[in-house]
Amino acid sequence: MNTKELDAKYVAGTYGRFDVAIKSGKGSTLTDEDGKQYIDFGSGIAVNTFGACDDVWKAAIIAQLDKIQHTSNLYYNENGANLARMLCERTGMKKVFFSNSGAEANECAIKAARKYGTDKNPDKNVIITLRNSFHGRTITTLSATGQDVFHQNFTPFTDGFIHVTANDILELKNAINDNVVAIMIEVVQGEGGVNTLTSDYIAEIEKITIENDILLIIDEVQTGNGRCGKLYSYMNFNLTPDIVSTAKGLAGGLPMGATLLGEKVENTLSKGSHGSTFGANPICCAAAISNIERLTDTFLENVMAKSKLIIDTLSNTKGVKSISGLGLMLGIETEKPASEIISKCIERGLLVLSAKEKVRLLPPLNISDEELNKGLEILKGVIEE
Repeated sequence: MNTKELDAKYVAGTYGRFDVAIKSGKGSTLTDEDGKQYIDFGSGIAVNTFGACDDVWKAAIIAQLDKIQHTSNLYYNENGANLARMLCERTGMKKVFFSNSGAEANECAIKAARKYGTDKNPDKNVIITLRNSFHGRTITTLSATGQDVFHQNFTPFTDGFIHVTANDILELKNAINDNVVAIMIEVVQGEGGVNTLTSDYIAEIEKITIENDILLIIDEVQTGNGRCGKLYSYMNFNLTPDIVSTAKGLAGGLPMGATLLGEKVENTLSKGSHGSTFGANPICCAAAISNIERLTDTFLENVMAKSKLIIDTLSNTKGVKSISGLGLMLGIETEKPASEIISKCIERGLLVLSAKEKVRLLPPLNISDEELNKGLEILKGVIEE
């Protein structure tokens, strides 16, 4: 049996896969089992920060493999400590909890917020999130997710979440009460349609949190680690969050999540209150250290230059209705169905994604100008024809 047949027979049918079996890749070019090559505008859904098999990233992993692959959190871990220091120094946050995924990073954020609130008042445990948000696949992070389509089949869901409409300041203000402990947002809603919150709305959220002793949680699972032109997307809006969750591109293709804790909550989680077997895995940390070191201001300026090139090219394309997003996290609203565009792009050697009704672009942050222009030529041709 080939890969697709094996998958159909033995893998749980939870994914709607495209008819592509990727076997290898280098940089922003991937190769399938039949030898066909594709320009990658998806980077494993914002995971492969520096593309496939990046030499610097690979060297960091190999060097750690020659030392030890896992120790457990019963012992001190040099890579984990150094990565936590780097993240705190770059963000101003105070402590870091390491996990394996975005959902786990958000679970930790929720637990830290609720403990912060219930330490003051047993009823202060409600978290406000936004409609069209997406925070993970666990029962609790699905409960936090503001999309009705996810609130089916797995009842009962976790109580304690209020969903309000993004960019509606009045609805947000009306949702505030003494039991609200946190507001949790994505600056750009990825799975919800690549929707960017307005500057006025973001400023109002921060004002509300400060005035009401409410924590500001920012979900940077997809938007973070350089994706939106800053180390974390909230930095584009001069925000000071209390908790930040991140994953996806952090370790560039290895499973890793992190929850960054600000001054208010840096000591909220005490010994035994939370844990993760593979959290701060030395190999994953080595990969993440390598990535964070390379996300310099100069590199991130280049991310925004590539973003501008994409927007300028597609804004003048017949059949494009609108473009949303930030940095190299863009949503293209087209006259044709996104599914049709994605299928035709695959036929022509370009991998793009969807988000709701939009075509979603998440290329590796270091995609070459040649690959970027070639991919845009394919995408533009498919949209216009």
